[in-house]
Amino acid sequence: LFLQSTPATSIPTVQVQGQQINLQPPSYTAASQHAEQMKKPGQNFMCLWQSCKKWFQTPSQVFYHAATEHGGKDVYPGQCLWEGCEPFQRQRFSFITHLQDKHCSRDALLAGLKQDEQGQAGNQKPPNK
Repeated sequence: LFLQSTPATSIPTVQVQGQQINLQPPSYTAASQHAEQMKKPGQNFMCLWQSCKKWFQTPSQVFYHAATEHGGKDVYPGQCLWEGCEPFQRQRFSFITHLQDKHCSRDALLAGLKQDEQGQAGNQKPPNK
């Protein structure tokens, strides 16, 4: 007989369309406010929420950050303000699922970064006459 022990600490979860979404904070130390915008070694994923641009080590850290800092009960603006996203009105739980599916997968984050870099490079080129 195999018994699975459950940890005593409870992890907040959100029930969205029948899926359990785990809102356990990823294990990383929060940087001081001044260093937030600076990319550190190993931080390859950026939050592309409107003018946020904070760097993280993993896609799950970006998701947790965006879900709590931008999609939290008191701060969620009623629509997704991720760069390049259609600003449809969404309920908060719908937004959390949308965030996880559309913006915080590894592929979506890497693709978003490429677009962001190209956009910045494009701004620095002199216009062709």
